[in-house]
Amino acid sequence: MAIPEFKRILKLTPAGNGDFSYQADKYIGGNKLTLLPTGGEAYRSMWDAIEGAKETVHLETYIFSSDKTGQEFARRLEAQARKGVRVRVIFDAVGSLDIDQVFLTRMRNAGVQLLEYHPVAPWRPRWTWTRRDHRKLLVVDGKVAFTGGVNISDEHAPIAEGGSDWHDVHVRLEGPAAYQAERLFRSVWFKETQRWFASEGHPDHLRGESKVWVAANEEFLHRYRIRSAYLSALRAAAREVRIANAYFSPDLPTRLALSAAAKRGVSVRVLVQGRTDITSIWYAGRYHYDYLLRHDVRLFEWMGTVLHSKTALIDRQWASVGSYNMDRWSLLHNLEVNLNILDPDFAAQLNARFEGDMSQAREIKLDEWRRRPAFDKIAEAVCYLLTRAF
Repeated sequence: MAIPEFKRILKLTPAGNGDFSYQADKYIGGNKLTLLPTGGEAYRSMWDAIEGAKETVHLETYIFSSDKTGQEFARRLEAQARKGVRVRVIFDAVGSLDIDQVFLTRMRNAGVQLLEYHPVAPWRPRWTWTRRDHRKLLVVDGKVAFTGGVNISDEHAPIAEGGSDWHDVHVRLEGPAAYQAERLFRSVWFKETQRWFASEGHPDHLRGESKVWVAANEEFLHRYRIRSAYLSALRAAAREVRIANAYFSPDLPTRLALSAAAKRGVSVRVLVQGRTDITSIWYAGRYHYDYLLRHDVRLFEWMGTVLHSKTALIDRQWASVGSYNMDRWSLLHNLEVNLNILDPDFAAQLNARFEGDMSQAREIKLDEWRRRPAFDKIAEAVCYLLTRAF
């Protein structure tokens, strides 16, 4: 997005007025939200929903591994398909590159409909490696939905069950916003297969009091929808900004919005990876740390298991949880989905999570940061330039 467009977005609300009504017509009331702060809790809640399905189970995920966790999901999906529930699964070809073909065949034989998103096929016209489905979305009967950062993989499973227990957050959503999440799944399925199906949900299925906007990055159109919502919320911040983002490499408009908030006295704290699974992206993100620290944005490194969260909380009023990383890939290439939430009770729960994480993280100080090894500085610059090439 060009700088003039960025300025247009910032004019939507006066700076620091605490008004989070940007695109208020997108928020749908009547929802019930449950914060799922670990992969283990997310999986158990998802399994319960799958087993309770009456009509449809729709799963869209970047990574669907054929490991222990994937096998458990497959077993439950197969069981429902055999009962006559219509089970459809979209998985990304690159994210699930090592998936076992026998594993897929077994699901197909049980009646599970599978869609591999953008298969690896460089010989096809207009094929590109970068166009990926990075969403993590489960919708059951069009009434219950799940999203966040948790993939279907042992990486998110509890250590006691043989997993890696990555540090992540997922949300269970019940209500009319789940119907909107269902529409996202249907849109991808139709675009890729040219086969349409009716939704089982209903926009008047009220379950609670939460207002939710199911914000999605889609191909070509609405490319910047999630980022625009972030910028407007940052512009409205009056007291505090809390962000936890796994692959934190914010573009210029986002860096400017963060520094502008800090300049007007807003407490801005960002939790970033201290231990990473993708070294090149980690170095690329660290290229921006000096600028942010100089502009009073406080950075904290999570030193536990790999941080994989994509969450934000502003003034304990506006919250966002989803699959969107603050990096170039999520902005320009990936299909993403975030829940933007207006609910003080949910915000309080998420804030408790942030405060607990911050208390266990290591803060990065500017003077210490500038004394880091020369190798790190070179690696950061090189990796940053490489990411700009895609």
